[in-house]
Amino acid sequence: MAERKPRVTDWRLVVQSRLDRVRADLAALGPPDPVDPEGDVWRRTAEEQAAVVEAMLSDREPWWRMVPSWWSGWYIERAWRALHEAEVATISAERGFLGRLPGLQARVAQYLDDDDPRRRALEALRPGEFTPAVERAIVVDALRAAYDNSDFAHAGSRALRNKLIAASLVLFVINTVLGVVGIVKPGIIPLCVDPKENALPTVCPGGTAKASGVDVWLVQVLGSFGAVLAAVVLLLRRRPSLSPYVMIGYQALIKIMLGAALAVVGILALGAGVTSGLIGIPSAAALLLWAVIFGYAQQIGTRLLDKYTDEVLDQARPLPDADSPRVAPR
Repeated sequence: MAERKPRVTDWRLVVQSRLDRVRADLAALGPPDPVDPEGDVWRRTAEEQAAVVEAMLSDREPWWRMVPSWWSGWYIERAWRALHEAEVATISAERGFLGRLPGLQARVAQYLDDDDPRRRALEALRPGEFTPAVERAIVVDALRAAYDNSDFAHAGSRALRNKLIAASLVLFVINTVLGVVGIVKPGIIPLCVDPKENALPTVCPGGTAKASGVDVWLVQVLGSFGAVLAAVVLLLRRRPSLSPYVMIGYQALIKIMLGAALAVVGILALGAGVTSGLIGIPSAAALLLWAVIFGYAQQIGTRLLDKYTDEVLDQARPLPDADSPRVAPR
């Protein structure tokens, strides 16, 4: 039986490249230094954690466990946590680890607040000011705190992704039920508009003066089309994300499902006379156009969701702000 090759995904490529750096840095350390036994302990820790990362990248679970693992994000988050610990241990194993101080300060500044005592201690650190053991402790504490915040943000991104999926499934079930009911009992969901005050004929989504079984589905499809237009706008405006969890697809799915539901609600409102005297519906084409508009209108509410998603992703893997000052040693 041929050996199954590991899957290649974006997060695996990023983790693999950083793992290669860790292994290169470990190889550059040379033989263990008997004068620095603590460095040898950190070296062994880095090698053990690097092996864990390698296992997460190469192993493949049975098919019946893939969905639970994907839902829990176990492989992704285990790989990232082990990689972070391997990076901390590799830096700590170097005798001249303070030579990396500018880079360490910049990395810690991405995840810790300005007033965090661990960040302030790292930024105030001067080579030779303390013993190597104290300097190493300051670096390790700051790095671990920064990586912990990153790992917690990964978990928050996964939780948000799962909520988006659950909400999309609920909306899908509701839309499907409405469509089936519309087929079984045409007219039970009144989507026809009878603008008596404008002396216009009764208009139904199917193009007739009488409700048909396709009315609900037609309105939902046109509402989804309007939501797709909003999703395209979201895609064009979205900046690149380095998060291991890509949300754009799930956000678009929410928009499409919600657009279909709101289109039905909007056409119901027109049929109920909510806009009586303001909007006239002279034809089925006008009615379907309003379905598209109502589908696009979900963007009003989902913009808040888009903004919140951006904030969550920025916490997981922040991109540098062009206006933010660079971190400089104090």
